[in-house]
Amino acid sequence: MTGKLPFEALSVETLSMRLGTNDALCARIGKDTANWKVREVGDGNLNLVFIVEGDKGAAVVKQALPYVRLVGDSWPLPLKRSFFEYHALTRQEARAPGSVPAIHHFDEGQALIIMEYLSPHIILRRALIEGRQLPNIARDIGLFMARTLFRGSDLSMAAKDRKADLALFADNVELCDITENLVFSDPYFDARMNRHTSPQLDGLVAELRADRDLKVEAQRLKHLFAANAETLLHGDLHSGSIMVTDTETRMIDPEFAFYGPMAFDVGMLLANFWMAFFSQRGHEQAGHEQKEKRDAMRAYLLDVTVETWSVFRAEFSHLWRTERTGMLYQKSLFEDQGDRLGAEQALDHVLHQIWDDLLGFAGIEIHRRILGLAHNADFETIADEDLRAACEAKALKFGRHLAVNRRQIHSIDEVNNLAALIEQESRI
Repeated sequence: MTGKLPFEALSVETLSMRLGTNDALCARIGKDTANWKVREVGDGNLNLVFIVEGDKGAAVVKQALPYVRLVGDSWPLPLKRSFFEYHALTRQEARAPGSVPAIHHFDEGQALIIMEYLSPHIILRRALIEGRQLPNIARDIGLFMARTLFRGSDLSMAAKDRKADLALFADNVELCDITENLVFSDPYFDARMNRHTSPQLDGLVAELRADRDLKVEAQRLKHLFAANAETLLHGDLHSGSIMVTDTETRMIDPEFAFYGPMAFDVGMLLANFWMAFFSQRGHEQAGHEQKEKRDAMRAYLLDVTVETWSVFRAEFSHLWRTERTGMLYQKSLFEDQGDRLGAEQALDHVLHQIWDDLLGFAGIEIHRRILGLAHNADFETIADEDLRAACEAKALKFGRHLAVNRRQIHSIDEVNNLAALIEQESRI
């Protein structure tokens, strides 16, 4: 493939013929296409994803489509989103080595990326639904966020380089538009593509959509998202964008990457752990032993939020002290003047702002996953509609509190105590 041919979507039937001469793919899986095994595994909202296996190994082929796959060709999207995903992955690998799949080949014209096949990794969301307690995810994700967010900002990069990067990713307009509408606005009115899973939520949904304080906060957060180009974000960092084993964690699918507020990635990620927490009752099976297992899983999930935030703070602080070479908070103003305490005061201010904002983003993320278009499997796989509605109602109440009252919440323990209290309530 040269990338100069007209775009054509791949299929299981055509992939071997069309990519059979691709040197990067053949080098990893073997040249004998007759022995290639191709299977489509994409279960996301936007793209085609194939696993291709050959005599020598396996690789993943991911291709963008010119529309939102979840909706169909009535919602067109530019193929260029694969360009942004490719460039985001290369920057994430440079800033947090070993945290993303290796890239073998990129074809901009066909909007496809050939990348490392991660095995025996599974999607983190699936692992949490199954009740698996993975020992390394908090540390791995906390380090990834601190390193990519710090090193992609004016705290670290040369101003000229960061501005060039900002200009490149500023063109990811359509995917930013999806976030700006589906996350921050649509859940709070009767938008056309909204849905919630049970009529039992109708009253609470109407209450939230009439909540003036909540809607104002959602729009303040949207304003922050749109106007505060602090750093290169993953842009869609949730438990469905992370692949795990017991010993390894890899971040995938950064096609929503753009320059925005540091707190967005952190808030979205933590929101997914809190949603997993509230969904656990829906995954309990009959019997005392099963309840004990899910009680342990709930405790584990809250512990993960504590450790993730702790690791993020510690690594961000370490990078602040050792890699603060950008134009913001220059050492020439602080350490070089013998004022190390001034640098620490500034660090506290930056971390405090991230904390306030991440709570707001977390609350909004919880709402959009229950009230908007794109739901998540944590709740959707709960077969009992009454039980699912009860779990979702608790999460909605929790999300509202985070979004509206975030400036009065001072620690992750306060947040988790609130989550535990809401979980113990029999009715909302």
